[in-house]
Amino acid sequence: MERELYRSGAVAGVAGLVALLGWLYAPVLRDMAAQWAVDTTYGYGYYIPPVAAYLVWERRRALAATRPKGTWLGLPVLLIGLGALVLGRAGGIALLSRISLVPVLFGLVLLLGGGRMTRLAAFPILFLAVMIPIPSGLLQRLTWPLQIFTAQFSTEVLRLMGYPVYLEGVYIDLPHVRLEVAEAFRKRGLEVTLLEAKERPLPHWDEEVGTLLKGELERHGVEVWTGVRVLAIGGAGRVEAVETSEGVVPADLVLVATGVRPNTELAQAMGVALGPTGAIATDQEMRTNLEGVFAAGDVAESFHRVLGRPYWLPLGDVANKHGRTAGSVIAGKEALFHGVVGTAIFKAFGLAVATTGLPLEAALKEGYRAKKVFIQSRDGAHYYPGSAPLWVELVYEEGTGRLLGGAVVAHGHGALRVDVLAALLHRGGTLEDLLALDLAYAPPYSPVWDPLLIAAQQAR
Repeated sequence: MERELYRSGAVAGVAGLVALLGWLYAPVLRDMAAQWAVDTTYGYGYYIPPVAAYLVWERRRALAATRPKGTWLGLPVLLIGLGALVLGRAGGIALLSRISLVPVLFGLVLLLGGGRMTRLAAFPILFLAVMIPIPSGLLQRLTWPLQIFTAQFSTEVLRLMGYPVYLEGVYIDLPHVRLEVAEAFRKRGLEVTLLEAKERPLPHWDEEVGTLLKGELERHGVEVWTGVRVLAIGGAGRVEAVETSEGVVPADLVLVATGVRPNTELAQAMGVALGPTGAIATDQEMRTNLEGVFAAGDVAESFHRVLGRPYWLPLGDVANKHGRTAGSVIAGKEALFHGVVGTAIFKAFGLAVATTGLPLEAALKEGYRAKKVFIQSRDGAHYYPGSAPLWVELVYEEGTGRLLGGAVVAHGHGALRVDVLAALLHRGGTLEDLLALDLAYAPPYSPVWDPLLIAAQQAR
């Protein structure tokens, strides 16, 4: 009788421990599943747990024949894993809390089943680590040397085989130019078709902002094709049509806006080091790796204060700050370039679109437990003549409330509210910091509650 009671108590204890661990890891697994859904790089994550279960099933006879001989050596391993989970959740380090699952499982099996059972389950447990998304910044730093070596090695081999090949750096595709040209063409009475390979005309930002932009373009007569590939540009002696994956578009004039990349040929010939973005690596004084050589403007990297790594942002205001910093240092003055948060603004007909920081998809890829809120408000009091709709998106970290990015879309200068978000991003600000701000109010310019504060309240 006592043995039965002891066995029942042991089973209940084990069940309770497993249930507690399931409760602790439910948010971690839910966050990973959310990232698998939006990040195609790790879309295979859904298949890893079933495969790991199959690997355990293959070992079922060996496991069944193994008598459980639990050892207290599993307890410190389990505690180390739980400590990593706590640190990861408290510090907002998603990768740490996710990786902690592996030592927790090892510790649990070792504690309950012993060494032999742990050896049998070791590979399925380690295999589960494959489902853990690595932040793209860390992955880039880990794989960048291999990418460079592979590209250079392949190029040299092809050259030895007689193929005329050359290396190209990365490039960034900014939509501003093509949208501004589309507006200019429409105002001259031309029929305009915008072809975009991605699923929305603003690929680098979230869907709601892209939908607003597409609606504005279509209201002004621009035909927008998204998710299409350009196959050929045809004509007899002149452009007559563009052949795409979705059909043929008649055309008398074609503007190709596929982006820009840093021109670093001269720098490379001098021995100047490039950074992970393909632009020139500099410090905060805009110095390169060569003594007395500075780099500034579209050829140089900046430090992204949200991502925490080098970033390439070829915009005029950034280039001016680069140049002013480098010039001041060369002249013997103290000056530092403190980095960027990716702030940009552009106009499409009557709509101004401003973004800063990270959109939700990028934040999730970076490993943040990110969420967003998207609200519609107005750029003035609702009763004030001439007030117009205004939209705000905030991207923030769950738990800490840290701001990660945002967008403001408006019919006019109201979009400059994005500068408030950019200032907070520079300082690592939170939703609470935003709510604490004393923002200007007057009916012609804002509702009583500024749209930024309304968005922060909803996110809170």
